[in-house]
Amino acid sequence: MTPEDRSRLMATIKSRNTKPEVFVRHLLWHAGYRYGLKSRLPGHPDLYLRKYHTAIFVNGCFWHRHPGCKMATSPKSNVEFWTAKFTANTARDRRVHDELRNEHHVRVIVIWECTIRRAMRRTDTESASALLASLEDFLTNPDSTGDYLEL
Repeated sequence: MTPEDRSRLMATIKSRNTKPEVFVRHLLWHAGYRYGLKSRLPGHPDLYLRKYHTAIFVNGCFWHRHPGCKMATSPKSNVEFWTAKFTANTARDRRVHDELRNEHHVRVIVIWECTIRRAMRRTDTESASALLASLEDFLTNPDSTGDYLEL
């Protein structure tokens, strides 16, 4: 693939209203949870549930380097650039999550793309139910679940 082709391909990748993000919004909305999309919190969470003081990040496994995930592959060309990019992304994620929890007293949920894609399969309603149950448990039991959840 030529650099120009790669650039065009990467430019088509959107960062808002992705299928996984819309799926999580749909799941929460139909379960009765209300959220905001345009939060002014650090890191610009994908969803913010004000009532629960909880920010939700829907992270792509590739861009945010989901440990052990087959979707977190690394490009073979321009390795130095990608290594630096991924290192900066993960460092920023940690910094933002820490700032939200420690300075803004906001609980943080990170939902990985691969978890959502499993739940999105029409044949796997069990995964969608399990995802919703985990979210509901975290949201409704703040004293027993802590301030960080990764799914």
